[in-house]
Amino acid sequence: MMRQFGTALRALLVFTVLLGLAYPLVMTGASQVLFHGNANGSMITVNGKEVASDLIGQSYTMDSGKKDDKGDAIMVADPKWFQTRPSAASYDGKASGGSQYGPNNADLLQLVNDRRQEVATLEGVAPSQVPPDAVTASGSGLDPAISPAYAALQINRVARERGLSVAQVTQLVKKNTHGRVLGFLGEPYVNVVALNAALA
Repeated sequence: MMRQFGTALRALLVFTVLLGLAYPLVMTGASQVLFHGNANGSMITVNGKEVASDLIGQSYTMDSGKKDDKGDAIMVADPKWFQTRPSAASYDGKASGGSQYGPNNADLLQLVNDRRQEVATLEGVAPSQVPPDAVTASGSGLDPAISPAYAALQINRVARERGLSVAQVTQLVKKNTHGRVLGFLGEPYVNVVALNAALA
């Protein structure tokens, strides 16, 4: 019995060193060498200062000057920035998740219609021209990506608000547009966090 106990103890120590220490250190070192930016949070820097991660969306809003029933400031879309998808989690990583509303939920339908009207008003277009990703949140609530169609809808407003030419802003959108993964997985997308960092 003592021999079996000794064998089990030695196996525990060997596997603890191999899988608890050596393996994590090797993987950490490999990730730092091979995928340095990703391993460190995919940080975006503006003027030498880390401002965001290109993996997590952000709100680009400003104070409307109005208060809600609780006395909190009502935030509205800041027209100087490209807007991301709505977030059921308010882009809080600790609250990541969707609303859990089903497609027939009356609250969700009302929310989508309200968002469609807000986006149409902000962009000066008909509600029928607003793309679906402008009014629906992603599953995580943290998605920094929008469709090229939603980015294109916002170009004129951002150019006007920033005093830039439409061609300049269009070029920035093109630089931050990514194709399908491996050429066939998913859909093309624009990373809004990276795009707004480029605008900054």
